[in-house]
This record gives sequence, C-alpha cells and structure tokens, in this order.
Amino acid sequence: MRENAFSISEVTNLLIESVNPLGNRENVPVHLSVGRICDEDVDSPLRLPSSHNAAVDGFAFHYQWAIANPDHRYDIVAQIKAGHPYSGEILPGQAVAIFTGAMVPEGLDCIAMQETCHLDKDKKVRISVIPQPGSNIRKAGENLALGEQIIKKGHRITAADIGQLSAVGRAKISCFTHLSVAVLSTGDEVVDASYAYLQEGQIYDTNRPMLQALINQGGHICTDFGIIKDNKVSLQEAYQKALEKCDVVISSGGASQGIEDHTQDALSALGFEVIFWRIAMKPGRPMAVGKRGKQLVICLPGNPVAAFVCYRLIVSALLTHLQGGIMQAPLRIALPAQFRHSKSANRAEYLRAKLVRFDDNRTGIALHGRKGAGVISSLTGADGLVEIPIENSGVEPGMMLDFLPFMEKSL
Repeated sequence: MRENAFSISEVTNLLIESVNPLGNRENVPVHLSVGRICDEDVDSPLRLPSSHNAAVDGFAFHYQWAIANPDHRYDIVAQIKAGHPYSGEILPGQAVAIFTGAMVPEGLDCIAMQETCHLDKDKKVRISVIPQPGSNIRKAGENLALGEQIIKKGHRITAADIGQLSAVGRAKISCFTHLSVAVLSTGDEVVDASYAYLQEGQIYDTNRPMLQALINQGGHICTDFGIIKDNKVSLQEAYQKALEKCDVVISSGGASQGIEDHTQDALSALGFEVIFWRIAMKPGRPMAVGKRGKQLVICLPGNPVAAFVCYRLIVSALLTHLQGGIMQAPLRIALPAQFRHSKSANRAEYLRAKLVRFDDNRTGIALHGRKGAGVISSLTGADGLVEIPIENSGVEPGMMLDFLPFMEKSL
C-alpha cells in the first residue's frame, strides 16, 4: 500500500477499479421508485403527444384561408375537448372551438387564443390577430419521440422521471436493491446520547447518529452496531458481527496510525485488502476503505466534520457505485471568494461556506462558522463547502473557487 496520501480523484479511480457493483435487483412500482437506482435502459414505446393537440383554449382554423380573408367571420362547426377527438371535415372558412389538450383535427394548422377572438351574437367568430402557422399547437412527438431514451441504467430516479415513466404507461421498473449498511463508532471516551451525565473525559457520540441520517438519506438500509471499545479484539469482533448481516460497514474513529488506532490490525486479521489509507485533504486525511470479496469496510475519521466531509465527497458516491448506480462527482459551481485564507501545500481543503451577495449583486462565497475538524456547529447553517485545490497556497478575495452545495440547501 502506498505511503503517501491519495488525492480525491485518485481515490475515486481506485474505488471504481477495485469495487464491483453487487448487482442485486427487484421490480418496483413506479410510484414508489423515487430515489431508487434504475437497473434498465428505458426507451419510450410511443411518441408524446401521440398526435397534434391544442396548447391553449381558442379557435382552430386553416392558416392560408385566414391570411387571404382577414375580416372573415367563421362558422363554428364543433367544440372539441380533450379526450374527445373530432373526425368530421372542416372546410376552409370554418373553425372549431378547441380546448387545451384536445386533438387538433386534420388539416387545421393554427390556433388563435380565445382572448384574441370575438364571438358574434349569431355564434360566428372573428379572429382579430392571426398567429403564425403552427402557433399554439403541440406537435406529435414534441415531448418524446418513439424509441427516445427516458432513463439510463444506473440513474437515480427522481419525481420528474416518475412522471415521464407514467406518461408512457410504465407501472413497474427494475431497480437495484437497497444496500444494507452497518454503522458503528469507536473510542473508550465515546458514550451514547442516552447517558444522562457525562463522566470526566467522556463525549457524546456525534458521528453514529449523523452517519445514520446520511445513510438513510441516501436510500440505504442502516443498522446500528453501537459504540466499540478501543482495542483490536473488540473492533474485530464488531466488524465480523456486522459483516454477517450487512453489505458494508462504516466505522468512525481509530482510522489513523496512532497507538490506540486498531482498525488496520482488525482489517488485516479479517482478511481485508486495504484499497487506500490516507487522503490528501483537510479535513479527512485519515480515511480508509478495505475490501474482502464483495464486502467493504469504510473507516472514517473520528472528528465529526471530517467524517461528514468524507461521507459527502467519497462515501456517498461509493455506495451508489456499489449498488449499481453511476458514480458521479459532487456538483461544483465556480464563484468568487469573499475571504482570505492560507493553507498547506499538497492537500485540498474543504471549508464550510455560505453564499453571499457582493455590492454589485454578484453571488460569492464567504466562510461560515469556526474552523476545526471537530466543530460540528460549522456545518449547521452552512450552504455547502468551498474547495481549495491541492496546488493552491492561499485565497484572496475575488479568486474563483468551486462551491459544492449541500443537498439540503438546493431546490
């Protein structure tokens, strides 16, 4: 295993090369599939709309007749509603009243909005503003062409996708099954929040509840394996017990190489190959992923902010890949900084940030909260992370940096 730390891009490539998706699948009712990862390419079995239809309420007519006879008063030969096609012939000089969504009769090539039309007492209509040919008509196939791809295999299904799938008559869709993920914390000083009083030297467990929330938010099935004491035997036994029930184990704490950090020994004893151990980033340097067959153990730092950042930047995408989805990098938006900052070389930094408005009304990035990998309050209220690249040695106001928004803050 390499001694120096990996960059995030190197880690991502290593994980794609080393970890094969589990590939388990099941059929899911479409209306229950939001957030699931699709296991099939879906092409449209029909065109949408299937025929030309009205985009507005108004009157449909022959365009060329209207141009040649601008003052003509049209006989209204039919009223056409959505779901009630009209098959009769409409002659030049005649018009039909048509409602939004209704099929446009053959030969009619223009619809005037009812607001631009005047209905006489004798039930004839005069069109005061003649729109361009094709106006206010939704063309057949305008939404979807026959055979057009709706969803690609590995895509995470959204509510909009469900609408589109329903529109082409899909009631079920094949999806990859949920991952079962175990979560545990390590440390003799860590106690559960159910403890009424902290003893001297103890701290409440932040990471386990936070990671459970992140895992559940990602659509996985999370099982809590509690807090494990800081010794190799206890950690090895906890890993083994969790691996008997779950696809993935995520532990926090004990991921560095100190005297009381036992994760490397425990993984080795269980026959795990360590894919990587350290990352060139702050916070989050002491992170590791071990592999044994199809099983993974992910070791996160004990500091809460570091654990959170590692999960968001690496673990979330890894779990998606393991499940069978497309492993995508987080969204990055280039924006100007509104702060100064100096940093060490050879590692990227991820600082908590908020979006702010400059005096000229441009959007920029400001730092949020107190610094430090253990300062969980720096995450609450933040809009996202600002990425300061490995090669960058300092930030000056106005410098363009990548902003990574938290999903809770997006639309």
